[in-house]
Amino acid sequence: KLVLASSSPYRRSLLCRLPLEFEIYAPNIDETPSVGELAPTLALRLATSKAHAATEKFDDALIIGCDQTASLHNQLIGKPGSHEVAVEQLRFMSGNSVTFYSAICVLHSRTREAKTGIVESVVTFSRLSDHEIEEYLVIEKPYDFTGSAKIDGLGITLVESVQGSDPTSIIGLPMITLVKMLHDF
Repeated sequence: KLVLASSSPYRRSLLCRLPLEFEIYAPNIDETPSVGELAPTLALRLATSKAHAATEKFDDALIIGCDQTASLHNQLIGKPGSHEVAVEQLRFMSGNSVTFYSAICVLHSRTREAKTGIVESVVTFSRLSDHEIEEYLVIEKPYDFTGSAKIDGLGITLVESVQGSDPTSIIGLPMITLVKMLHDF
């Protein structure tokens, strides 16, 4: 049995690209960063915690936990949650290169064997005017997306380039890494 421990519709959509049946489990974990916790460490901790949380319900399954964070100048960037925070994030990222960390944990709930990884993507944002930011946010409403940058939608208009080894990782589920992990199991 395959389980996606995520309530993200974006991750669900990506996993649907594979011809595999899977169940969804929405983990209820505290996503608050620890004091001084860096973006990649947080992403990996949360991905692992989500996978482990699903073991409550699934005692013999491969559970996929994932999370994404971002960082600019060692400042953690998460999901904005509101229009005002999204404006601040996009102003901060405007004209800069931001590193996004997509962490994944595939856990066999019976044996407790786990495979983990982090895929980095560097997104260089265009210089954005306040008008561009407002127009984008009014149309896209990316308040549940790390850094307010929904690259698989209208957010692509905000960037100059995306560099990384897995194009799906920027959406939140690194499919190339996932396929390798599933193959290993």
